[in-house]
Amino acid sequence: MSTAAAPVRSGAVLADLLPAARHRYAVDAALVLGGAALTGIAAQIAVPVPGSPVPVTGQTFAALLIGTALGARRGFLSLALYVLVGMAGMPWFAEAESGWSMPSLGYVFGMLLAATVVGALARRGGDRSVLRTAGTMVLGSAIIYAIGVPYLALSTGMSMSAAVAAGLTPFLIGDALKAALAMGVLPTTWKLLGRRG
Repeated sequence: MSTAAAPVRSGAVLADLLPAARHRYAVDAALVLGGAALTGIAAQIAVPVPGSPVPVTGQTFAALLIGTALGARRGFLSLALYVLVGMAGMPWFAEAESGWSMPSLGYVFGMLLAATVVGALARRGGDRSVLRTAGTMVLGSAIIYAIGVPYLALSTGMSMSAAVAAGLTPFLIGDALKAALAMGVLPTTWKLLGRRG
């Protein structure tokens, strides 16, 4: 029996469109593992920023995309797995780092919270239109900075203004580009699937 034309209940995220079959827990586990792995791979796309201990990476985009595509619970679990495994020694934080001592660790904690929040917003349609996706991505990025920048200041002894200059300002253009990419990808995916709601 085909489920291609079956309506999706209100509050669905993209991952909910996968065939559930009889092994929903196995599907969820695979999504969580895949989300953690994708974040780890995306973190290796890193470009150093002169004067900043924080590089530009693909991991923030991955974390926000995972949250919106998987929803709050699976997004949280994916990023929690990413954080825990990285802190345990897996070198899959930005620039193949791991452990507790990175000045950029606050951003990783911020991604955990941001993935959860954007996942909850996606369940409310926060990824169905360009404007809603823009708002969702901006809020997710703000959460990452709200945790990452103060952590950067505390861990390095920088003043807050220096931490903003080193850990927020250089990344705004890149974040705008990531948000624009999400604004194209997510609503288009819903439209192609014919699953608006």
